[in-house]
Amino acid sequence: MEGKASDKTRRSVRKPRYIEINVHTLMDDDRPVYLSGDFNDWVERDERYRMTKVSKGLYAFALDISGSELPLEYTYLKGGWDDEELDTYGNRVAKRLITALDQMIVDRVVRWRRNGKACDPLRLPEQFIIEDDFEIPQLKKRRRIWALLPHDYHVQTEKQYPVLYLQDAQNLFDDNAPFGNWAIDEKMAILAEHGHGDFIVVAIEHGGKDRIKEFSPFETQKFGAGHGKLYARFLIETLKPYVDEKFRTEAEGLGTAIGGSSMGGLISAFTGMMYPEIFSKWMIFSPSLWVSSKIFTEANNFINSSPISIYLYGGKNESQSMERDLNLFVDVLTRKSRNQDLIRYKLSLHPTALHSEQYWGQEFPKAVRWLFFNQ
Repeated sequence: MEGKASDKTRRSVRKPRYIEINVHTLMDDDRPVYLSGDFNDWVERDERYRMTKVSKGLYAFALDISGSELPLEYTYLKGGWDDEELDTYGNRVAKRLITALDQMIVDRVVRWRRNGKACDPLRLPEQFIIEDDFEIPQLKKRRRIWALLPHDYHVQTEKQYPVLYLQDAQNLFDDNAPFGNWAIDEKMAILAEHGHGDFIVVAIEHGGKDRIKEFSPFETQKFGAGHGKLYARFLIETLKPYVDEKFRTEAEGLGTAIGGSSMGGLISAFTGMMYPEIFSKWMIFSPSLWVSSKIFTEANNFINSSPISIYLYGGKNESQSMERDLNLFVDVLTRKSRNQDLIRYKLSLHPTALHSEQYWGQEFPKAVRWLFFNQ
């Protein structure tokens, strides 16, 4: 009887299984590394899941779980959520997954957030308002315009920089933006760490309730008359000459780029096609090509006599037409244009991205490296 009872007792006891988790980190410091996940309800600074430092940049932990608990999601923290793991460009990393008991996990963390920041504060761009009420004579309006200069702009006193003109400044680096922001200031700092920070951003605030009209180049039944052609003239007739006079810019050649997202992507694509001799680089994110089919007519008639680099991005889940419209735009632009050999393009389609600043910010450093540094 005693033998049978002992067998039953042994069968009822949960047999521990240990999954060995190892993480390598290039950015090692004195902060401890913690695991957080389904197994502890995502608690931060949980001393039960503090990893053991094996050597510089290498941490290990034996996670005790049972098969019935799988699959499990987890992530790494250098303390709290203000010190979470990040990817190369300072974006949040997707939750990691444990699917089997016989796994030996070896992960790699390339960047950590520190006190809520994703970058070295000393490399943040110099950020200031060019003017609060910069005159737009073509539209008979005034607008706030920002400049973001490389962190060492005033150290490199003779260096000239390419310029990227971005639409919708309110959504680019304002932490209080209602729909989030691209965080391009942090992205520029991180790019500078990698030797890719030598460019200026000029950011133009949108017109609020007039945004759609100002960014639409065409008259449409839904939105009425569009003022996009006047806005494009403002960029080349008024703003660019001012910027070239005020800053050390690569005013000629291949040094001027334009970009934006959504309606800002539409007006950027249109302006690039109207003035390819000025804007040699286009950063077009999730453009509102649906506004009018006339944008494809413009692409069909596109003429350029100098090299053009075009970076197009969109998420497949943004709308039913986003992927189709981007492919059609690229096809028409490259197949029907007069100088196909002068067009260089990259089409980046995200399988799950939505129409939001979060994803445009994630794509920004990739587009910058491709457009400005051929990477």
